[in-house]
Amino acid sequence: MSNADIGLIGLAVMGQNLVLNMNDHGFTVAAYNRTVSKVDEFLGKEAKGTKVIGAHSIEEMVGALAKPRRIMLMVQSGKPVDEFIEHLLPHLTPGDIIIDGGNSNYQDTIRRTAYVESKGLLYIGTGVSGGEEGARRGPSIMPGGSPAAWPHVKPIFQAIAAKVKRADGGEDSCCEWVGENGAGHYVKMVHNGIEYGDMQLICEAYLLMRDGLGMSAGEMQKVFAKWNKGKLDSYLIEITRDILGVKDTDGRPLVDKILDAAEQKGTGKWTGISALDMGIPLTMVVEAVLGRSLSALKDERVAAAKVLSGPTPKFTGDKQAFVDALQEAVYASKIISYTQGYMLMRAAAKEYNWNLNYGGIALMWRGGCIIRSAFLGKIKEAFDQNPNLNNLLLDPYFKKQVGAAQPAWRRVVAKAVQKGIPVPAMSSALAFYDGYRRERLPANLLQAQRDYFGAHTYQRLDKPRGEYFHTNWTGRGGDVTSTVWKKG
Repeated sequence: MSNADIGLIGLAVMGQNLVLNMNDHGFTVAAYNRTVSKVDEFLGKEAKGTKVIGAHSIEEMVGALAKPRRIMLMVQSGKPVDEFIEHLLPHLTPGDIIIDGGNSNYQDTIRRTAYVESKGLLYIGTGVSGGEEGARRGPSIMPGGSPAAWPHVKPIFQAIAAKVKRADGGEDSCCEWVGENGAGHYVKMVHNGIEYGDMQLICEAYLLMRDGLGMSAGEMQKVFAKWNKGKLDSYLIEITRDILGVKDTDGRPLVDKILDAAEQKGTGKWTGISALDMGIPLTMVVEAVLGRSLSALKDERVAAAKVLSGPTPKFTGDKQAFVDALQEAVYASKIISYTQGYMLMRAAAKEYNWNLNYGGIALMWRGGCIIRSAFLGKIKEAFDQNPNLNNLLLDPYFKKQVGAAQPAWRRVVAKAVQKGIPVPAMSSALAFYDGYRRERLPANLLQAQRDYFGAHTYQRLDKPRGEYFHTNWTGRGGDVTSTVWKKG
């Protein structure tokens, strides 16, 4: 009997939790896994007593679905997604919908949308954020792809997504249509990049307190608990507070025993590569990615620590005053990170002809996802007031917040540099701010250098934009010039 609302392939932890979430909201799910024994295990344990239908083949799963069939893939990104698309195509009919809920590269999603649509079917590539807990209780969902597919999945996705309260007492779902082809996965990629930046900022604050102020894990836990009740209220600050309170079996803080070599799955790197391709100065995310890379050189750092000199990191002076300044520095840097993320999304929307709803994206990130925070409500307000806002720093609220935080921000970065404590995210955020607010940068000299050694030409302040000039700087050069790449 064909009555299941949706099929889901891939019963790892995220897939299982999404199935249970859908079941909780009254939807009948047909579940399938390539290793078929996992289907029976799931039905016998986690899904016992639910309406979940276990399928032992793709044919069986497709046969259980009501039309238009909706099938969600929760499998590893890359080749497995393409393989499952090929397995599904012979069993589907025009109008059926394939949904990729993994962390796929947006360029793959652009390609797959065109391919699946060419077969008469519809395709959605959706970001799902919130980890296993979010998947079970309400994630942030960022769908893009074939617009005609959205009405068919909207009731399911908006029901299972996280909810946030509105001022009028109602609530909004942290799921809305993002845009065509790869837009959903692009926005999820930027989300992950910003997540890298947020985590790096928190780690830099932790390092300044630990090595600069000599604070214990317990003392830092109190600081993060306080910050989580103010403007830095967020999921990542909250879990940092919790982590600092966990003790190992010997009673010592567990965090102190964890190897300081970070790992990464690649979405932060993809964000940085896209920014380089688009010519957007995404300094915060790139520094966060490179910070993880530097941490991974653990053995080299251990050896270098024995021979390379630097200042003593311990601070003197008013500890509480510095902690208060640190809160302002983290907040101002966070504003820069989101500013850059939105600059990148705006550039991508122009590049790929996406009609992105920037306030709606902030709302989708407001609950369920890893970067959820009170702060995102302010971003939504900014775009509600001015949908054409070109840069978050130009919004009255954020302009005022950064202005007020500036003295503390500069003091923290300067003190970190003086004491030899690395704060690449905070310092690059400040450098970006100072560069963005400066009418004239030294790129006039840079352009002269490029023209001198490579005849790359330059524009002039006293001539119309778009008119290029070349100078024979040495008297020995010719009149032949190089071509211009506009984005750099």
